[in-house]
Amino acid sequence: MKITIISAGKIKESYLRAGIAEFTKRLHPFTQLDIVEISEEKMPETPSLAEKKKILTIEGQRLLKQVPANNFLFVLDVYGRQFSSEELAEKIRTVTLEGQSNLAFVIGVAFGLSDELRGKADICISFSRMTFTHQMVK
Repeated sequence: MKITIISAGKIKESYLRAGIAEFTKRLHPFTQLDIVEISEEKMPETPSLAEKKKILTIEGQRLLKQVPANNFLFVLDVYGRQFSSEELAEKIRTVTLEGQSNLAFVIGVAFGLSDELRGKADICISFSRMTFTHQMVK
């Protein structure tokens, strides 16, 4: 199995980078994990709805370009379906048993995701109704 995690924004905090490195090391015997980070689009301090939509569309297109062809696409979205750990593991197991061994997870930014990006997802998932920083989600 190969997993690609695609996100907007860079992890700057050393303790979070260390945590990501540790989990990458733990996953290595079971899967190939690639992490792709793109720069965030600049958002004005108080964007209008039109500005926000335009920027999310541009960023969504840039994120989608990073999704490898023929991957099952999980999009992490506040409005997505919530899974328990066991349910998510079962979903991944089912997808892989159906012949899809390449999975991609897209994490957007604090302002959300474009409708186009949500529309391309095979499934939209939410980690929680609670608010987490995007760095923590990664």
